[in-house]
Amino acid sequence: MSIPLKILFLSENFPPETNAAATRVFERACYWVDAGHHVTIITTAPNFPDGKVFSGYKNSWRQVESISGIRVVRVKTFIAPNQGMIRRTLDFLSFMVTGVWFGLFEAKPDVVAATSPQFFTAVGGWILARLRRVPFIFELGDLWPASIVAVGILKPGFILSVIEKLELNLYHRSEAIVSLTHAFKDNLVMRGVESNKIAVIPNGVDLWRYGLHDRDKDLSMKWNLSGYFIVGYIGTHGMAHGLGNVLDAAEELRNNDQIRFLLVGAGAERDKLMFAAKNRGLKNVIFIPSQTKSSMPAVWSLCNIALVHLKKDPLFASVIPSKIFESMAMGLPILLAAPEGEASKILSSEKAGLHIPAEDPKALADAIESLFNDPDGLKELADNSFSAAPRYSREMQAHHMMTVIQLVVQRRGSEVGDHSLDELGDNS
Repeated sequence: MSIPLKILFLSENFPPETNAAATRVFERACYWVDAGHHVTIITTAPNFPDGKVFSGYKNSWRQVESISGIRVVRVKTFIAPNQGMIRRTLDFLSFMVTGVWFGLFEAKPDVVAATSPQFFTAVGGWILARLRRVPFIFELGDLWPASIVAVGILKPGFILSVIEKLELNLYHRSEAIVSLTHAFKDNLVMRGVESNKIAVIPNGVDLWRYGLHDRDKDLSMKWNLSGYFIVGYIGTHGMAHGLGNVLDAAEELRNNDQIRFLLVGAGAERDKLMFAAKNRGLKNVIFIPSQTKSSMPAVWSLCNIALVHLKKDPLFASVIPSKIFESMAMGLPILLAAPEGEASKILSSEKAGLHIPAEDPKALADAIESLFNDPDGLKELADNSFSAAPRYSREMQAHHMMTVIQLVVQRRGSEVGDHSLDELGDNS
């Protein structure tokens, strides 16, 4: 076994929150702990996406707990729902400040890492690493601030240019960058960031948490879904997801009484979507609140198709939604409505589903009806999807990222030469 490392990781989201960043950071850290490393996560009181602290927690200055062997330090922040530019920015900035402050009182780590898309979390990670005089690794989960420009929260101008300069400066000052997609890496290289400090480690799935499941009878009865063909969207209902298009597709299919659209989750757009569906009389659309991580297999089991949906914007061609891999692990055929890019390439190469243009309700409705009328084709896609899942296992990704961490720590200690990270962890 390699020498145990002390890893200090900043992530604004962490379980019991269930968004992609929380899940990714937690599941990888479990494997690092199992391998003998010491992992401390600095995070907030769980509140995403509604800005309401979860039951059993308080927004205290500092509270410590252990989750699956991981030391979790929760710090006080200005809590805001996942909507609105000013309040969310105050949320991000407050975590940057308190995360750095309380990180100074933790045992000295061997390395500090931080994950975006909350970009100021990464700024905090870099500051903390400088103060503790250890290397910093930036996990690039999203191209921020470009992503908030894409959803219309921030307009081009002076503020954007300042943030972009800060963003680029942070990339240059990081000892290593772990990018979730090749497109993110290409973007950085095009902007002058050294290629040999960027490793690509795509998102993935903890295979043992999922698997083939019969439809959960209790949930099916509870939500009146028995006997229907279910198109399921499970995840954040945010501005980036363009879910109004799903309501338009539901209207196209309202005369097919055997098809139901299931939207599970929370987010800035959820109330608006629910109001619109009710106002339009869309009885074929069912909304279920966010569910716990442990209940996700049961929720996924309700679906005949896993819907992955993104807004029509070129930036989202570079995104690979994590629900793709959860769908694969459940053996579900995937219907991707998004700009053509990395996610559609994965779907095409694995023959695990269909890709249609973003925000085209007619194309979405036609694709659903086509799959509904072709059970043999649907089963073939489902089988391909399940077979593909092991190629995106979280365990393998945890190992690849640990390789990056170890190389960075060794390099700082002058024990090894200037090795390139270009190919480290690239398993896609």
